[in-house]
Amino acid sequence: MTDIPDKLYYKIGEVSRITDIKPYVLRYWESEFEVIRPQKTKTNQRVYTRKDVELILEIKRLIYNERFTLEGVRKRMKSLRKDSQLNLNFPDQRYLDTLKSIKDELSSIKSILSR
Repeated sequence: MTDIPDKLYYKIGEVSRITDIKPYVLRYWESEFEVIRPQKTKTNQRVYTRKDVELILEIKRLIYNERFTLEGVRKRMKSLRKDSQLNLNFPDQRYLDTLKSIKDELSSIKSILSR
């Protein structure tokens, strides 16, 4: 399993190093797989999320280890997206935990200020 650094965004060079996939292949995969849609900065640099990196690693596994064709990977990604459609609206547990701690901290600040 590849370790993905804990960051909000990754530039294409970082994603290339993490996944061991050349940047031109990543750009090609963007055109082939609709699940990979990195945002672009004002300077038109691609920025990937952790979810994008995980999807790229899954696509890599399917192509290189499982010997799927590009069409096969497209179908698999489509079915996985349908299966997880319900989960797309729910944030990751670590974000929920962070939000809860922020809420608790703000509540304690509010109580201090209202004295």
